Amino acid sequence: MKKQIPAFLAALIVTGFITLAMVVTGANALINRNGTAVSNDPAAASSTTTNINQAQIDQLQARVNEYQQREAQYQQLLQQDQQQIQQFQQFLFAMQQAGLIQIRSDGTVVITASGGRRGDN
Repeated sequence: MKKQIPAFLAALIVTGFITLAMVVTGANALINRNGTAVSNDPAAASSTTTNINQAQIDQLQARVNEYQQREAQYQQLLQQDQQQIQQFQQFLFAMQQAGLIQIRSDGTVVITASGGRRGDN
């Protein structure tokens, strides 16, 4: 019996604190005018969601435009590189046709012309 009385008092005190906290929170919610108004209007919630979605869409569209610009720049660089490679291939072909170099099947280049032509002027 001696243990039951302190346990009952402790339970009563804890219950009282919880009740007090709930009453204070409820009163604060009723009195506070700076809180967010509750709306049962689905259109208001939908409007907020639409604004957020539109902002995300705009941000993603800006990112897509940025990537498209980068792709255009890379395409231009690739085209320039392809032109340089083509010019180099033409140069190698001309040297091969002139007999100055020989390109083997394994890709190695052998210089076949000697430097003795300089004195031919």
